[in-house]
Amino acid sequence: MTLKDIAKEAGVSISTVSRIINGNSSNAASKEMQDKIWSIARAGGYVPNTSAQALKQKNRENVPHHSIACVYARAQDAQNDAFFSTLTRSIEQEALKEGYIVKYSFSTFDIHNPATQNQIINNEVDGAAILGRCDKETLKFMKKYFHKIIYVGLNPLDAEYDQVICDGNAVASDAVSHLIAQGHTQIGYIGETKNEIRYEAYCNTLKKNHINFNKNIVTNVSGSSEAGYQGAKRILERSSDVTAFFCMNDITAIGAIRAIHECGYRIPDDISVISMDDIEIAQYVSPMLTTMHIPIEEMGKMTAKILIDRIRNGHTLPLKMSLPYYMAKRESCR
Repeated sequence: MTLKDIAKEAGVSISTVSRIINGNSSNAASKEMQDKIWSIARAGGYVPNTSAQALKQKNRENVPHHSIACVYARAQDAQNDAFFSTLTRSIEQEALKEGYIVKYSFSTFDIHNPATQNQIINNEVDGAAILGRCDKETLKFMKKYFHKIIYVGLNPLDAEYDQVICDGNAVASDAVSHLIAQGHTQIGYIGETKNEIRYEAYCNTLKKNHINFNKNIVTNVSGSSEAGYQGAKRILERSSDVTAFFCMNDITAIGAIRAIHECGYRIPDDISVISMDDIEIAQYVSPMLTTMHIPIEEMGKMTAKILIDRIRNGHTLPLKMSLPYYMAKRESCR
């Protein structure tokens, strides 16, 4: 498959496809179109320019076709998850520069599906990137069949694995601490609670600041906008005390903002909202969302670099890289 083929199928210009594939411009097309182009490239087994040039110089059978897999440990539908779709695109872009394609993408939710199991057991890739929190048993299973693996996410793992992280505990703690510094004591939580580092940080930060835990302003929901909307509605219907919300991610926060408005509250005059990720849409909602910036694209780039270096035997000991974060202060907190 060539850039021309991808452009024709996607209905855009070759230059647009080139800019997206080569990572030259994040504004070359809408997020939906970028996802579509990457999906077409992945399905068609697009070979990057470095490999294409090699094909002209050698017989096709002599040219190595390197590939990796992306395994989604948290998202069943990663293409519709802003965090994971951005992370995947970044991994793909960096891998392509090194002559690697992402051959397989699947979720650990499908790990018991016979077709997925067969794909894993008989995989023909050089390594795999595990995206998002993963339990030890699943990691061992992946390690058995994908001998070169790397984990990328917010939750640090045991030292035996290569990993690229942004410390979710520290990020969440700083978010809640910011609300406390603004004078808030009735801080609600919207997001997952079971084995969730962001929720643990929320609870620990309240305790550290001698603020009583209030179960009435906590709701256990998934990280979607609809879940954020329903979660905020439930809390606001049973408690009028809440003055701020910490949401597990921006998508959840966007749903919560809608619910807060519908219930007649003003943001940030009545209720403040802070979240995590800093996806592109965070600066376009009203009010603009204050959020903890996670360097998602850089995490993807480093994941691809370290995995490919591992595949090429560039390093043998487990490598752990922790990337910095910062608060993107906008309009939703006071």
